[in-house]
Amino acid sequence: MSTQPFEPKVMPSANLVQIGSPVEDIIQQRLREERARLEKEAGFAKREVHHFKRPAEKPFTRTQRGSTTLLFGGLTWKHEKLVHGALEGLGYRAEAVPTPNVRAFQTGKEYGNNGQCNPTYFTVGNLVQYLQSLEEQGLTKQEIIDRYVFFTAGACGPCRFGMYEAEYRLALRNSGFDGFRVLLFQQSGGLSQSDAEAGLEMNLDFFLGILNALNCGDVMNEVAYAIRPYEVNAGDTDRILDEGMDYMHEVFRKKRPWKLEDGLAKYLGGFSDTAEYIGKFVSQLKGDDYVPALERCRDRYNAIDIDRLRVKPIVKITGEFWAQTTEGDGNFNMFNFLQREGAQVLVEPIGTWIMYMIHQVVQKYKDFKGLEEGAVLPPLWKLATRAKIEFGYRQKVAKLKLAEAIFKGEYHKIVNALGGIAHHLADQYELQRLGHPFYNSRAGGGEGHLEVAKNIYYSNKDLAHMVLSLKPFGCMPSTQSDGAQSAVVSNYKDMIYLPVETSGEGEINAHSRVQMALGEAKSKAKKEFAEALERTSLTLDQCRAWVEAHPESKRPMYHVPHSKGVVGSAANFVMHIAQQMKN
Repeated sequence: MSTQPFEPKVMPSANLVQIGSPVEDIIQQRLREERARLEKEAGFAKREVHHFKRPAEKPFTRTQRGSTTLLFGGLTWKHEKLVHGALEGLGYRAEAVPTPNVRAFQTGKEYGNNGQCNPTYFTVGNLVQYLQSLEEQGLTKQEIIDRYVFFTAGACGPCRFGMYEAEYRLALRNSGFDGFRVLLFQQSGGLSQSDAEAGLEMNLDFFLGILNALNCGDVMNEVAYAIRPYEVNAGDTDRILDEGMDYMHEVFRKKRPWKLEDGLAKYLGGFSDTAEYIGKFVSQLKGDDYVPALERCRDRYNAIDIDRLRVKPIVKITGEFWAQTTEGDGNFNMFNFLQREGAQVLVEPIGTWIMYMIHQVVQKYKDFKGLEEGAVLPPLWKLATRAKIEFGYRQKVAKLKLAEAIFKGEYHKIVNALGGIAHHLADQYELQRLGHPFYNSRAGGGEGHLEVAKNIYYSNKDLAHMVLSLKPFGCMPSTQSDGAQSAVVSNYKDMIYLPVETSGEGEINAHSRVQMALGEAKSKAKKEFAEALERTSLTLDQCRAWVEAHPESKRPMYHVPHSKGVVGSAANFVMHIAQQMKN
């Protein structure tokens, strides 16, 4: 008899489903699908939420400065050359990307989103094109990503400018440079690198160096455009401009930031930082680091022979910031075209835009005065609260007014050092007064009310025969401005105003439109010149005889006063000759 325990045997059944079997998986899948269907019908369907997160970017640190090149661009070659010198003087390795061309525009369209304005395509494509050229020279993509970083301006305004950073990153990723670093300096908020180890230090030395470079670039640029149409020997202005820019580049490159002496810093102790800060401002205001160099450039310009009796219509350039500034395919090479067609180009300085940004902050403080403390101002009997609000408001406005005065003073110091040929900065409060009836000065985006205001200002102040507004296709702020300009032109009957939308194509059509408007401006300039001769009872031969008897009048730095109601240089010169003969 067996002693083994009894173990009941379970016979396998076809109806029994084993866990983990394919049949069980099918059942579970059907249950999930049915549950999802019932939840959807009942309105309880769950959806995964994917929030956008800014891509993590490899930082640019101080230890990388010696091996990392800072790329920048988007201005004229004159501005970029001086900015390059200023950055090298601050200890950075820097390089300006070339002026964007049509190929850069096509590259931007290839790697970027559809529906962008052409400054986006040109600048984004230009960066990708430059990085591709580095790769063609033998660098790997990873070496380019590690050794280079791009620095550009940004904004949060109501136009595509606010999307530049995203477009740069998209195009870089699509072109195979994913991870390439883009440092974006916002119009408000500064640069997102505030720690002590940041590779690009946005300190006072940086801002003073860049502002000085931009101001000098503005004035050197305007002086060249003022002289070139009247030069007797073609090419003299460009040759001396090239020499002057090389010289000024070295001046900026060798300039070192002002620093407090070590011994004095130890003596001042905790006040050393404040003392150094004040010292840098005093050095900027009272120093002569740039004035002697600019006076040397002035003397070189003054060696050019010019003929002021050439009748040239003056064309003022306005419009969207990038389109009115660049000197390449991005605005159909419009400046060179205008000069070839016999016009004198009055370019727009970057300084006006800087003053506009300061002015807008002052205006914001005025509009929002006291609203930080509540929805409405406290009643009059709460004197202490009202006094606190008033003091805080006046303190903030006073700082900005001081900044306005300092910036304008420094700019005009450069203008005077270069012979006083360039125009002084337009007063922002007068521009606001002129533009506000047609375009609300509180409206932001682009240049706001400036396009409208500058059209009125330069036409009514006898500073230009014609205003040409250059803007990208589909630029929202400029499109709004065009709508307001129709009311402006109807109120000022003698105004010659032409808006031109720029893109990567359509150059012939744009040049044709400009030629037609320029023909009207030429007629206006010739009529003005003839009226000046008639008013003074002079002939052209008599004027030329006076010039030969006074050879100093052939020099660009010879001062010719502006006569009221007269725009052109030739007509103003005739009025001046008549006055000199009378004297």
